[in-house]
Amino acid sequence: MDLMHIYIGAAAVLVFALVGLVLLLSSQHIKVANTGIGPYLKFIWASFLKPHDKKAGGQQDALESFYKTQAAIYDATRRRLLCGREDMLGLVAAQIKYKVTNKEVKSGKAVWVDVGGGTGYNIEAMAAFLPVDKFFKHVYLVDLSPSLCEVARERFERLGWKNVTVLCQDARSFQLPEKELNPRSTNEASGGVDLITMSYSLSMIPDYYSVVDSLTSRLKSTGMLGVCDFYVQSIVDVSCRNYTGGAFNRHVNWLGRVFWRAWFDFDRVSLEAARRDYLEYKFGTVISASERNYLLGGIPYYIFVGCPKEIAATPSSQSIEKLDASFTESPYLLPANHKQEMDDAVVKSTNEIRSKAYESAVINLSANLPLPSSFYQNHHYRIHYNDMLPKHTQFQNEYIYAFTWEDPRVDHRLLNIGKDDVILAITSAGDNILDYLQKNPRRVHAVDLNPSQNHLLELKVACYSALGHRDMWKIFGDGKHAQFRELLISKLSPHLSSQAFQYWLEHSQTFTSTSGHGLYETGGSRHAIRMVRWLFNVFGLQSEVRKLCEAQTLAEQREIWPRIRGVLMSRPLHWAIVSTEWFAWKAAGVPRNQRNMIVDDFFRRNGLTEDMKKSKDVSGRSIWEYVVNTLDPVVNETLISNDNYFYFLCVQGKFSRRCHPTYLSPQAHVRLSTPGAFDGLRIHTDEINEVINRITPGTLTIAVVMDSMDWFDPEGDSAPNQARTFNKALKQGGRILLRSASIDPWYIKHFEENGFSARRVGARFPGTCIDRVNMYASTWVCTKTEDMSRPSTDRKMSTLSLGDSAISGGKMPSSVENLLI
Repeated sequence: MDLMHIYIGAAAVLVFALVGLVLLLSSQHIKVANTGIGPYLKFIWASFLKPHDKKAGGQQDALESFYKTQAAIYDATRRRLLCGREDMLGLVAAQIKYKVTNKEVKSGKAVWVDVGGGTGYNIEAMAAFLPVDKFFKHVYLVDLSPSLCEVARERFERLGWKNVTVLCQDARSFQLPEKELNPRSTNEASGGVDLITMSYSLSMIPDYYSVVDSLTSRLKSTGMLGVCDFYVQSIVDVSCRNYTGGAFNRHVNWLGRVFWRAWFDFDRVSLEAARRDYLEYKFGTVISASERNYLLGGIPYYIFVGCPKEIAATPSSQSIEKLDASFTESPYLLPANHKQEMDDAVVKSTNEIRSKAYESAVINLSANLPLPSSFYQNHHYRIHYNDMLPKHTQFQNEYIYAFTWEDPRVDHRLLNIGKDDVILAITSAGDNILDYLQKNPRRVHAVDLNPSQNHLLELKVACYSALGHRDMWKIFGDGKHAQFRELLISKLSPHLSSQAFQYWLEHSQTFTSTSGHGLYETGGSRHAIRMVRWLFNVFGLQSEVRKLCEAQTLAEQREIWPRIRGVLMSRPLHWAIVSTEWFAWKAAGVPRNQRNMIVDDFFRRNGLTEDMKKSKDVSGRSIWEYVVNTLDPVVNETLISNDNYFYFLCVQGKFSRRCHPTYLSPQAHVRLSTPGAFDGLRIHTDEINEVINRITPGTLTIAVVMDSMDWFDPEGDSAPNQARTFNKALKQGGRILLRSASIDPWYIKHFEENGFSARRVGARFPGTCIDRVNMYASTWVCTKTEDMSRPSTDRKMSTLSLGDSAISGGKMPSSVENLLI
């Protein structure tokens, strides 16, 4: 016989033996112990073999028929099946703690209702997050099964909690004391409950519509709803909805949908998608997460944290108008208090500029739908975006850069950021954004098309708001934190958008894995970093690298470098790997158009002909020379051990206490952890042009676009379009800071043709170091000198009156050409 047939036969024998044992025990009425394998035998009998009582007269009889034989062993057998309960409790507890801090909820006065609470497991489990007997004024457990309610009463008697009441009532019509539930009272804050939870109960309620409807009237305007349950759903079901809080990991394939729905039907557990859909329709989404119980075959389950549809106690339209004003840099005009002297043209212009978040909110309100989830967050840093659009999904839920490659020290010297500045900058990994915020500008618009890059910035901002410097250092200094998942749920979640929370819940192993280097060995750029470390290991250079990172003088560093350089700069390595287009994009994040700019510079500098560009050897030499001109000056001019944290991180996989970005210093943590430190931050997930087209003209003072212009096609119209849109958005004298892999970028002429005076403020020639990264050939500042939206005669007068101050922006250092750091 085939070995596979033996395995199948043996498995069949074991299954039949188990079923036979369960049937024998049940038919002989043998008492099975509630320890060891006993609870699981009872569970199998009650769930899969015991026939349902056909004489059951209603839902209560049906439940009792199912639970009576297993009430005593319910908790023991559900611990692994009902995943996510503790996570849901941790999330709602974190939200309530945040509300206590904001004085929206009073400790010792809160009321909690656990609907379908069964044996009371959830209420006892909440003690890991909140002191149930002291924090809550009263807790009500509502369940329809008398057997489970009896177990719950015994539990709370054992715990000695006097503030918990068990109600054996129907979830559709349960009654609380009038003093606990009176949402229509004149003092609304005193009526209703503060927290309602449902753990794996919604899927067992046949008439779930009426239950969900009843919850909306029982919850306070500041109350929270927490639900954890099974589900199956296709992504197509939610593809047109903008209020679900993100579609990350939500899709269940066809086989999974059919199998799990049929499987749970045996126990009268309904997994149709409409239950979760209706929940999201009736409540605003604060946090939504879709998970899998892989221990038991990948059973899909979700966690939902919601709130009333209406935003707090203020009219939705007024709240949306106020938020929209901050998104677009428009003045907020109180609907009932427009000033008569306000210029009509300004009012008209302001009304025409709307953010995408505003437009989505208006559509939802007109259709009686909840607002997009971003409106229900505790902070409004992250602006609503549709995470299912192809322009976002193309990144496949991965950021390219785990840390920012631009040197903020140069940015500060060139820009001299002040309190009145309104800055638009590319997010990247967010390190630069955090540097700018330390100067307290009026507003910083962080823009990135890749949602995951903005998730990374959101996480850093949340860490300032919720964690001490020690924990933040572990996460972003060391790149690893063994308790990251617990911190994410219990402390960070109130400060994250739903999409960002989903992302980091799914990627928590980035920080908790015991192997690898944690955060800084993730992202698209990880391939280059891993290759460098692999080369060090293969050629036995670990000790040399360690000495390089410990060198205290440039002379000592220069003496060590040749042995490492011999490997990194070897021509065979660069010809076979580094110079290839695949490596440039996948490992270094260098797109084709930017790579072509490097090659073009090489050809112009060496006087080569166009025909020679087709030679792979010559193209490879251009990349090799570019890398040499990048790394050699870095080692000769900057001290890696104490100052150049960019390359220290690349070879060590983490920062050190002496060598790290400014945002990780204790002083920065004190500044950015103070209340209101991020009130001026707005995180846009979109193209730059889409964002600046929706910002009121003449309000930006600074734009930092990094090397993004290098990505454009020289034959396309993206560069001139962006120059025109920046001219419209920037105020007179406003500046654009950009970097390029080319010493003379082709697109500078488009800025000069559209009202800008362009000046190269840094040039990297062979042997010179432009900054601590030294990755770019040039740095430019383009200053707006003409308003291209005005008639030509007005522009000329404006330019004459502006004078030299327009060229310098009033702030630029006088001698910064060939800047050496």
